[in-house]
Amino acid sequence: MIGAEATERFMRRAIELAERGRGLTSPNPMVGAVVVAPDGEVVGEGFHAKAGAPHAEVEALRTAGARARGATLYVTLEPCAHQGRTPPCAPLIVEAGVSRVVAAVGDPNPLVSGSGFAELRGAGVEVVTGVAAAAAERQNRVFLTAMRERRPHVTLKAAMTLDGKLADLHGASRWITGEVARRHAHRLRSEADAIVVGIGTVLRDDPELTVRLGQPWPREPLRVVLDTRARTPREARFILAGTPSCALIVVGADAPAERTRELADSGATIVRCRTRDGRVDLGALLSELFNREVRAVLVEGGGEVHAAFLDAGLVDRVAVFVAPLLVGGRQATSVVGGAGRELKSAVRLGEFTVTMLGDDLLIEAEVIRESRGA
Repeated sequence: MIGAEATERFMRRAIELAERGRGLTSPNPMVGAVVVAPDGEVVGEGFHAKAGAPHAEVEALRTAGARARGATLYVTLEPCAHQGRTPPCAPLIVEAGVSRVVAAVGDPNPLVSGSGFAELRGAGVEVVTGVAAAAAERQNRVFLTAMRERRPHVTLKAAMTLDGKLADLHGASRWITGEVARRHAHRLRSEADAIVVGIGTVLRDDPELTVRLGQPWPREPLRVVLDTRARTPREARFILAGTPSCALIVVGADAPAERTRELADSGATIVRCRTRDGRVDLGALLSELFNREVRAVLVEGGGEVHAAFLDAGLVDRVAVFVAPLLVGGRQATSVVGGAGRELKSAVRLGEFTVTMLGDDLLIEAEVIRESRGA
């Protein structure tokens, strides 16, 4: 019998394998799998490389071949039991003769949600859950949030000076952080399905909103602009920088028809969304993006957009790059705008990590949510 220490070690290996799919598997989760023979020898490994490719369990069982019979399968997420882009995994595990499945966490996807475990147990396969669950939850926080909340996971990303400014007194923000931090920011973009900014950012900075990592990135995140009145210029760089249809301009119902026609003629995708107090309803926007298989949203500003997402309670995580600069200025743009909050109702953050990137810091943290009963 494989002991607890070895069980943890094999699951950590499965988590390492899953990490190889980061940024490539959406709308699916990252998953890793390890097949271990009764004598403790690893006979198969696999990970989910991209949506539409074989699942981790399939790859690991294929490597193991006949040695999977009587073995234990370690997998970071509950095996699926439904037909998706690929066949279900649970029947394949049974067919391979695996005697025991050790899974880190269950899959909250309504199409799975316990059915994979139930099918395995029904076929006589022993199922153990909860091994290295915290690490597996962190790794797949985006997918798990999307499945539980039925909306994309939202990360608020900003680059600011040490005194909390997104730009100087003249609105200049290029470049606050150094090259190492900017390269890491593009890595964050590569892990997102959609990058969201406000029309103010487009009119001021004319950003591309693309992933630039030194080599072509195989996935193209949607480039989303909140533009209630359709003020986006037809020649805006975020439209021209990639596939035009991947540029989503989110307008209100009262947006001028002529302007929306011009933008549609540029190749951009026009998304009409209900508004609230003259602004795009962010809950409705996230529902629309979820229906387009967006699971990870990166909100890049500006300050008013940051405030709107925070006020709506729709930020799950923050990633703030901090440069060793002080610019001051009463009119300089702050990282979070809006009306502000009293200290007692401040958005609280936890599970901090701080990373040094050249001369800059990256501070990442989860948004702490009050329990529903509080």
